[in-house]
Amino acid sequence: MRRILLITHTGRAAALKVAQRLSDSLSQAGIDVLLPSVEYAELATRGINLEHSAIRPVDERDAAGAELVIVIGGDGTILRAADYAYKDEIPLLGLNLGHVGFLAEVESDGVDVVSEAVISRSYRVEERVALSVRAYRDGELYWNSYALNEAAIQKRDAQRMIELLLEINNRPLSRWGCDGVVVATPTGSTAYTWSLGGPVVWPEVQALLVSPVNAHALFARSLVLDPRCLVAMEVAPDSPEIVIWCDGQRSVNVLAGDRIEVTRAERPVRFARLHEADFTDRLVAKFKLPITGWRGAEGP
Repeated sequence: MRRILLITHTGRAAALKVAQRLSDSLSQAGIDVLLPSVEYAELATRGINLEHSAIRPVDERDAAGAELVIVIGGDGTILRAADYAYKDEIPLLGLNLGHVGFLAEVESDGVDVVSEAVISRSYRVEERVALSVRAYRDGELYWNSYALNEAAIQKRDAQRMIELLLEINNRPLSRWGCDGVVVATPTGSTAYTWSLGGPVVWPEVQALLVSPVNAHALFARSLVLDPRCLVAMEVAPDSPEIVIWCDGQRSVNVLAGDRIEVTRAERPVRFARLHEADFTDRLVAKFKLPITGWRGAEGP
């Protein structure tokens, strides 16, 4: 039997209504609809009983055979859902109930579109660059994770700057006194890096982006690197404590003298696509960019 894993924004009633409508449609087509047991239990504590619905709970280890991970929510929910999809290379399909929703494929009124596409397998799979993030102490690896959007290296003490030595391919590039450094993928170029004045990079481009946060330096611009580069940061011995956040979902505290390394991950993140819409059109739609003329001129 075909299996679909469903991830929802459990705090939004609208997301639950969409989830139940979608699950009913898929179930009638003979597709098994699964919800992580943690979310299933969380909904039960809120008085939402799914026992008589088409959705059934599943442990994380049993979700590996799913054909798709369908996400109902905003970009934050999609980033959380990536934990279920990434390690088993299951494609993500987002149905946006958030605001911008850059990672989602379909807007909130597209439930029937998603249902029909899944039932008929009318979707293609697109691969996106992911990051491998590692932290070392005294030469020993003590933490590793991945990121779809970005790894944000940030100070924990609001009163003090951190000091980092940036290396590219084991060659020192610059020492920054700063509030942090963000290493991003092209997918993440419209997220945190965007707010730092970094470039928008089309998602099919293979690249790594490095952007300092409030660096006190003349050389403090975003860098676009070959995806094969090793990006490393040595934390200065007198630097205050640092935290690494991967997609705002997974974190670790880093001490003075530690080393942080970021590379392209061996596995990509996979997305299911229903449309052939160009990324340019997505930018225009999401940011409501003006394309119909300027100072009275006619648009294209």
